[in-house]
Parts: sequence; C-alpha cells; structure tokens
Amino acid sequence: MTSVNLGMPAPPAPVLSPRRKTRQIQVGKVGVGSDHPVSVQSMTTTPTTDINATLQQIAELTAAGCDIVRVACPTGDDAAALPAIAQKSQIPVIADIHFQPKYVYAAIDAGCAAVRVNPGNIRKFDDQVKEISKAAKDAGASIRIGVNAGSLDKRLMEKYGKATPEALVESAVWEASLFEEHDFHDFKISVKHNDPVVMVRAYELLAERGDWPLHLGVTEAGPAFQGTIKSATAFGTLLSQGIGDTIRVSLSAPPVEEIKVGNQILESLNLKPRKLEIVSCPSCGRAQVDVYSLADKVTAGLEGMEVPLRVAVMGCVVNGPGEAREADLGVASGNGKGQIFVKGEVIKTVPEDLIVETLIEEANRIAEESGTPSGTPDVVVG
Repeated sequence: MTSVNLGMPAPPAPVLSPRRKTRQIQVGKVGVGSDHPVSVQSMTTTPTTDINATLQQIAELTAAGCDIVRVACPTGDDAAALPAIAQKSQIPVIADIHFQPKYVYAAIDAGCAAVRVNPGNIRKFDDQVKEISKAAKDAGASIRIGVNAGSLDKRLMEKYGKATPEALVESAVWEASLFEEHDFHDFKISVKHNDPVVMVRAYELLAERGDWPLHLGVTEAGPAFQGTIKSATAFGTLLSQGIGDTIRVSLSAPPVEEIKVGNQILESLNLKPRKLEIVSCPSCGRAQVDVYSLADKVTAGLEGMEVPLRVAVMGCVVNGPGEAREADLGVASGNGKGQIFVKGEVIKTVPEDLIVETLIEEANRIAEESGTPSGTPDVVVG
C-alpha cells in the first residue's frame, strides 16, 4: 500500500495534566502533596487490640508496596494498643477515629503519624478543633479531614437533601477553615462517596477551593471486581487532571489486594515506575493455544518480581510476533510451539508445554542480570 502524506503534523504523545500545586505535609516519613509521588494506603482488617496480628498484616502490606496504613480505633482497648503498633510498624500509622474525640488525643500521644477525623460523627467536633490542632502540632502529627457521604453532618443533609458533591465540599472546607483559624495547616482532605461520578465531581470542586493535599477514595466501593472498576474509573479521571496526592482503594477483599490495585492504577498512569507488566491477547478464533491459562500461569510464576519487565503472551501469528518484539520478553504461540523473544530477537522455539517454564526462566535471568530481586520478600513479625 502506498502511504499518503496529508501534511498533518504527528500527534503529540498523550500526557497527563501537571499535578495540581498543593501545600506539603508529612505523614511520618512519607511526604504527601504535589512535590511528592502519589502514595498508596490501605487499612488493616485485624482487631487493633491484637497487636501481633495487626503488625503481621502491616508487614504484608508493606511487602506488597503499601506506603501508609490506617488502623481502626473504636475503643479504649484499641487506643491502648496504638503505641506498640506505631512504634513497630515499618510504615507510618494513621489512627481512624469516629465518635469519641478522646481517642484523637490518645492516638496522637501514642505516636501515630497522623489521625483521620470524621467531622460528621465526632461529638462536638468543631469545639475540639483548637485542642486537636495544638496536640497534633506539638507532636508533629498530621490530620486527615475525612468527610464521608455515609456520615455527613445532619445540617448539611437537611440543606442539600442528600450527600451531593456540594454538601461534601462544604463540610470539608468548613472544617479546613477551623483548623487554619488555629494556625494548623498540616492536614489533607478526603470527600468520599460510593458513586464515582459524585466523588469525582466533589474532588474537582474541592480542588478549586484551596491548596490542600487530597486523599482520593471511593468509599464502600464493593467486592474486588466492582470496587476495582469504580476506583480505577474515579482515580484515573482525577489523577489525569493532576488531582490527588494519596489514594486508598476500598475493596471487600484482603487489604493486600487494595495495594495491588492501587499500585497498578498509578503504574498505568505512569505516576509510579512500572514493575512487572503482562501483555496478553484477549484470544479469538485464531488462537492456537490456551491464552487464558498461559497468561495466568506466567503471571503467577512471576508474582513478586521487582524488575521493570514487560512480558507479552500472544496466542497467534497475527499480532503475536509484533507485540512480542515490542516487549522485553515474549512468546508468539502457534502450531504447538512458541517463539521466545528477548528484546525483539527470537532466541529459541520451544514446545507448547515448555512455554511457561521458559518464560519464567528467562525473566529470572533478566532480573538477575539487572541485580533486582525476583521474588516477594518473606514477611516475619518478631
């Protein structure tokens, strides 16, 4: 086919909007704000009173790539467990406080890096802001003003009729003004809703109102599949506009899964260095190999690999060779065998039953040559 030059310039490579400029805060050793990478958070599901179990889960989250962890603190016994957890955790600990303001002070005294406060359900919260500000400032702790659609102040519910974006933002901005009135500025804000459309609009409105760092989250997002879709849709929309400084994917699933999804979202947007990436075709009538099984086995075999490696698993000769050549490592399958590519060059052809084994061997070889560990570290809590 003869190419036709229409005189049109080549389209520029797509880029995200620049990060929205925010003030900078610290959550322990992790900086949050536009001068720092977008961080990933999760929340433990163990009883906080079970210190060893909680620390074990925090260690697992840390190994999975979690930057900041939140723990529940609904009772005095939970508050009593916070000093040990905050001291022994490898990553900064945030105490999640509802209803009882006394636990805010207990968490700060315990050495937690930050405290999440819910202005919609903490008793007489506005009257406590001055003392909370002083305690946090003296301890070097930061605060998250965590507005949630499910616990919005009843006055705002009466005004707006439901948890609209405007209602969420009004609550957040009011509480922010109270902290700033008392010369406390080390806080970030979240305005969470379970509807990603409402949530996105709330954050867009909030981003226009001030330079606060923003914690993104779709609250009660649902089971793993549904929650992943909701979070990816909402976070992708906001982060592509430069809005968002730390994220928490809420899933009805083990917390480690939240970290995997969160990091994948950031890697997909080039907001975090890519690690292992599996490229596989969706399969069709041309496929001469079980692509689903092949991709699953390769993914499982390479889980935990830290080296930035793109592996292509392709099922036929149409797109297979091209995709495999573009990847660091790949296979183009057909006729009971697979051509193995490394950096665009065919290095060998192997029988179909050796494809998975060969790809894993080659990936580990590449990882070893790069000096990057190829496995997930053991997690042990002493």
